[in-house]
Amino acid sequence: MADIDFTKDTQMGRARLALLRRLIDTVALPASAIAPQERALAGDILLDMMFHTDDQARRLCAERLVDTVEAPRRLMRYLAQCTITIARLLLEENTSYNESDLVDIIKSTTIEHRIVIASRRQVSVMEVEALIEFEEPQVIRDLLNNSGARISEVAMDRIVMLSRDLDDLCSLLVQREELAPAQAMAMFWWSDGPSRKTILTKYAADRKMLIDRCSDVFEIMNDENWTDPVARKAIQTIERRQRNRAAIERSEYASLEEAIDVAASSGMSPSLVSEIGYIAGMKPISVAKVISDLGGEGLAVLCKATGLKRHHLRALWRSLRRPEMLDDGVEHPQLSYVVEIYDTLSVAKAQTVLRYWNWSLTGTGLSGDNAISEEDEVAEELFSTMKRTASLVFGT
Repeated sequence: MADIDFTKDTQMGRARLALLRRLIDTVALPASAIAPQERALAGDILLDMMFHTDDQARRLCAERLVDTVEAPRRLMRYLAQCTITIARLLLEENTSYNESDLVDIIKSTTIEHRIVIASRRQVSVMEVEALIEFEEPQVIRDLLNNSGARISEVAMDRIVMLSRDLDDLCSLLVQREELAPAQAMAMFWWSDGPSRKTILTKYAADRKMLIDRCSDVFEIMNDENWTDPVARKAIQTIERRQRNRAAIERSEYASLEEAIDVAASSGMSPSLVSEIGYIAGMKPISVAKVISDLGGEGLAVLCKATGLKRHHLRALWRSLRRPEMLDDGVEHPQLSYVVEIYDTLSVAKAQTVLRYWNWSLTGTGLSGDNAISEEDEVAEELFSTMKRTASLVFGT
């Protein structure tokens, strides 16, 4: 085995240099050439010497052990926690580090170390969770770009929350298979246009199987006069119907179309926003969010989900006094884009999106005789998809 060539400007004496060379070579031997007990002893002696040497020797030791998987764990952890010029090669290439090693390294080193670990060929769930604890944007970007990183639902919640303030994360998040529909729908509100389009086309379900499998439940609910609030809330998320028939009967407008025509003619008002929302089967805060959002994609979702024709989408756009035409008479590109979103969506998927938004913007608490126990309330806070998406939207 060739000696490591230390440069001449080291302050160490010849004996120490020679001993370091022999120990490094010994630790690097293949399993067939040395007993594990002897390698362990050599590693213990080498590690003790590492504490009293310089970075040049530490770096050369790390370089020598890059391809070694049998080296003593404590020595390898120490080298990985040295300065990044020493640790980089080992963190990039060495496969002997286990999950516990890497979590310890993540927690006790610098952002430069964490950037390297985030780009390793494989990054486990626990390593990812340790990395995002520091909320370092570059580390999170590298994780999202790394197909070998395994991101848990809890970690994804954390990253989605961070994307509120780091909007460039949204375009990376929508490409991850781990992103759940509820997380995507919550993130919609602060995403850029291309990410919103991806969310609307990729993450909405058509509910066909759910509707078919629950078809008999609709009849049972009707027989019981829809008196069970828990079942009613659940079935309203599944059913095909979007418009609120009871709201139409109480409204001064004959239909949703008429309310939008009035708004287009006289301008949108708070009372018209509320009326459109009630007829469309939306919670007040949900319709207010859709109407006030400047991107306009939510208007396309609302119109497609409620069966409105394309010209009523344009009427709704007009009611908000948003530009319809450019100076040369060409349709404004943002309106054209919103119409494109409308054309892309199916009615069923648009309805699913609206129902996710109702979840995320209003929560799901019950009250009165149907209030849940304190224990179940804690469980709901921890596990409810609806509660979780609400917390993502509002940052709570």
